[in-house]
Amino acid sequence: MSHTDDPILTSREAAHLLGVAVSTTQIWMESGALQAWKTPGGHRRVRLSDVLRLRRQREADGEGDPMYDPAGGLADSEDAGEFVAAAAPSYPVPAGEQARLAALAGSGLLDTPPEEAFDRLARLAAQVTDCPIAMVTLLSARRQWFKARVGIDAAETPREWAFCSHALASGDTLVVIDAASDTRFASNPMVTGEPHVRFYAGVPLEDAQGHLLGALCVLDREPRRLRERELRALHELAAIASDEIKRRG
Repeated sequence: MSHTDDPILTSREAAHLLGVAVSTTQIWMESGALQAWKTPGGHRRVRLSDVLRLRRQREADGEGDPMYDPAGGLADSEDAGEFVAAAAPSYPVPAGEQARLAALAGSGLLDTPPEEAFDRLARLAAQVTDCPIAMVTLLSARRQWFKARVGIDAAETPREWAFCSHALASGDTLVVIDAASDTRFASNPMVTGEPHVRFYAGVPLEDAQGHLLGALCVLDREPRRLRERELRALHELAAIASDEIKRRG
């Protein structure tokens, strides 16, 4: 595996993938159980392949429960669940979900500050489709987090609420003309409550290895359709967003 295909992770990102506390991961790094190095600033870094290798080893040794922390009992559930696919999720998942979550962890994009490159794409998506809401989303196992957003105050939703989960599961553009009349979404809290979504269109975003990390999506409070030119523009903007993600890989 080349370095391009083998992202560098922080201690926290490695801990997420291993399902243990950050302190436990740091102990493994210091002991040599997990190969790592220090940056000039003193921060430890590790390759994704080494993290996955240790995880496979732990699973083979019977220590693969993602909530188990050998240094201190149970790992913190918030940390352990972020990049560990649920055994029986209540939302649709794409094929290879665990690999997708590993790629998301390796991207380092989740929970990062706003960036004009993505903010501009969300603004343009809203403008070209004449939709009041637009978002660049990233989907972890627990959350749909908005890297960029227009027309909505919330910074994230539970993964179970994410229309984008359906787009990623299909691997293609998803258009929902009237969510209130669609059995998949009629009882969704984003439909029954704020922001009262009725229309959704989302295009999956991929990294350099083809993993779908999230979507560029637009939403409206009224049922509607997109004109062909609007949908084409949304695809073009999503391609630019994917290129931006790939550039950081």
